Amino acid sequence: MVRGWRYKVEAVILSLLGFTGFLFLLQTNDSPNVHPPKEASENTAWTPATATETLRPIAECRANASVANVSGFAELPDHIKNFLRYKHCRTFPLLLDVPDKCGPPNSSHLVFLLLAIKSSPGNYERREIIRKTWGEERTFEGVCIRRVFLSGVASNPRETRKLNRLLRLEAEEHRDVLQWGFQDSFFNLTLKQALFHAWMEARCPGVRFIFNGDDDVFANTDNIVRYLLSVPGAGDRHLFVGQLITNVGPIREKWSKYYVPEQVTASKSYPPYCGGGGLLMSGYTSHAIYKESLGLELFPIDDVYLGMCLQKAGLAPASHMGIRTVGVRVPSSKLEPFDPCYYKELLLVHRFVPYEMLVMWRDIHRPDLVCGKKTAVYGSL
Repeated sequence: MVRGWRYKVEAVILSLLGFTGFLFLLQTNDSPNVHPPKEASENTAWTPATATETLRPIAECRANASVANVSGFAELPDHIKNFLRYKHCRTFPLLLDVPDKCGPPNSSHLVFLLLAIKSSPGNYERREIIRKTWGEERTFEGVCIRRVFLSGVASNPRETRKLNRLLRLEAEEHRDVLQWGFQDSFFNLTLKQALFHAWMEARCPGVRFIFNGDDDVFANTDNIVRYLLSVPGAGDRHLFVGQLITNVGPIREKWSKYYVPEQVTASKSYPPYCGGGGLLMSGYTSHAIYKESLGLELFPIDDVYLGMCLQKAGLAPASHMGIRTVGVRVPSSKLEPFDPCYYKELLLVHRFVPYEMLVMWRDIHRPDLVCGKKTAVYGSL
């Protein structure tokens, strides 16, 4: 009888211990707070952190519940509802920083070209190939090229912890990852862009020129440097070039990735802008974009938002025929579209898969590569 009573007590104690452990596991999570959050207190300023620092809990930004009263809100897709709820949230913690990427801020003018490459956490293969090819940090034609990848936090909660660990490992090895504590998604690319310009102001205010693009482009950084060396002003004048897009407006079809309903903007037209796959800007223009972005609410399409900032600053984007964000058209279907001679004189082509980047980078640098008439498109605007 005594033995049976003892077994019951032990069973109760073990059950309590197991339940306590279960609660502890539920509350233990290395993942940072992400955008959009659920319930939270007011927003707080982000604090830069290196890859080796311990991440501290932060306050999250509360949803704007009043947008539910906007006409037609209930019928909108979930990602647009979330954008409207959280578009005022612009301050997020910098989880991974590279404070010395450009050296001391007062010496950052020694960096001629900063490659700022937007990359989702899971795109490890793309980042690795870029590091080995066109994104290599080096000195070319006597000027300094540096590289940073811009990332948020994985949108899939099951992957967040693993991918945060991956980015920390990359940061420790390469010192080239900027990660903020917001959800990495298509509609948050504008947030990523705005946070990058704020980082530039603090860390690299003197950089001469910035390449801003996606991790699935092929950029001929040799040609980019040669072109920028020919630009007057060495970065202290306005420059914003890419594949120019004009006379377009919001897409109102719900099936489109670029769907922007009237609840987001009633305007029927966008200002001129350059395709966000890849573009070049001067340090002067980057400062102007940062300044104007402080008083301009976020818009879900990042390249359009840059066009809005330029328009507000009284500046205009320009076309460069060497930047092809919609790919390269070959003269005939009988010709090989992957011929390096089509790419040797370009600045940028969108889009490439990782193995294509490696093959093309090696091919255009072959000493025995012989092409026809040289077009020198990198010297043309």
